[in-house]
Amino acid sequence: MNTHGLIYADRQLIEAMAADATLRQLAGVAALPGIVGPALAMPDAHQGYGFPIGGVAAFDPDQGVVSPGGVGYDINCGVRLLRSRLGADDLSAGQLTRLADDLAAGVPAGVGRGSQVQLSDKDMDQVLARGAAWAVAQGYGDTGDLEFCEAGGALSPADPQAISPRARQRGRGQLGSLGAGNHFVELARVEHIYNQAAADAFGLTAGGLVVWIHSGSRGLGHQVCDDFLRRLAKDKEAVHPPERQLVAAPAGSSIGRQYVAAMGAAANFAFANRQLLTHRVRETMFRSLAASPRDLGLGLIYDIAHNIAKLEEHITPEAGEKRRVWVHRKGATRSLGPQHPEVPSRYSAIGLPVLLPGDMGTASYVLAGTTIAEAETFGSAAHGAGRRLSRKAAKKQAAGRDLAAELAQAGVVVRSHSRGTLAEEMPAAYKDVAQVARVMDAAGIARLVARTVPLVVIKG
Repeated sequence: MNTHGLIYADRQLIEAMAADATLRQLAGVAALPGIVGPALAMPDAHQGYGFPIGGVAAFDPDQGVVSPGGVGYDINCGVRLLRSRLGADDLSAGQLTRLADDLAAGVPAGVGRGSQVQLSDKDMDQVLARGAAWAVAQGYGDTGDLEFCEAGGALSPADPQAISPRARQRGRGQLGSLGAGNHFVELARVEHIYNQAAADAFGLTAGGLVVWIHSGSRGLGHQVCDDFLRRLAKDKEAVHPPERQLVAAPAGSSIGRQYVAAMGAAANFAFANRQLLTHRVRETMFRSLAASPRDLGLGLIYDIAHNIAKLEEHITPEAGEKRRVWVHRKGATRSLGPQHPEVPSRYSAIGLPVLLPGDMGTASYVLAGTTIAEAETFGSAAHGAGRRLSRKAAKKQAAGRDLAAELAQAGVVVRSHSRGTLAEEMPAAYKDVAQVARVMDAAGIARLVARTVPLVVIKG
């Protein structure tokens, strides 16, 4: 190891990490060349490919590396949260059921399911280069949405020509679709406010209706990761650690620059994807409730990415001065404190919204970023509950159960295109998201703002 590992967790969460390969993977990250500061594990950390999911690491741009295993297969999987002018109690049980049916019909979801948007080669280049801004220019939302997207909804550098024909083909028919796995659309009620000033800034009210959207770069991003893992396995410039899943490229090498450009383009596809999903959710809800945009509101609180690497400026613990580093966040998001220049002006006095979705049967959390995170974690925080069971183990535990009926009994209307996905994503498959939120709040890397509970969940 070239540095130490630092874990944000309580005893129970650390025991869960020790039960799989999380700690071994974190040690592998700490052994990569050019790492700056500690290798970090967020409280939702669990075994992944290469880096643990919930892993964060920064690398020197001259001596360090960029690693596909430190970003992940679902490049820029991320979360959006929308506020509304409705109270959750304003909707009857019948309206919620109708909303569930209409959203399930109106939002393409599921393995292999695609979008109604047909992209020409020129359109695809624009999506890959401009991200959410392309979608807004096509009428899918308005420019105000872009202010509340990480990086304005487009990473740079991003080169459409760095995307392979196979990756482009896989993405061509999937823009504006949810996918499967842990991706979802959720209508939720704000159940509790912890910090009224922060909630007011974010536009959250007790009892209010909000919408969570979780999706990424679909097959395109998966193919980009696969393409570069294959190329790096044979490339003479590549760094080949003992753990082959951590194969990496020197950040300044030709293949390293190509990976960064391809990753940025895939991230932009994901930003555009979530923008189209937002438009589809808005339009579906307007029709289903026979309400106007003014009546519903549905304003974007924030769109926050995970599964990306970015060249950022941070004050590093060992140097005590600002330096540029490649920050890899694998299943982790940003946490930036008040007055940070990348925090939207509306939230400047509060800090960046940190979005922590849970499982479909319990709760999700909204937190605010902190200067402590900027100093200790390269401005990073957890991205969700973190899996407790593998998908195979979850399916085994769900065998013979009617999960949709169980959730309905708990007050959650769920629609899923696949019983298998529902089983894989059952609430028991995840760690306690409240525990993850408490750890972050206690450590000071994100401060609790609000808790939401699900009412309607749409899964692939």
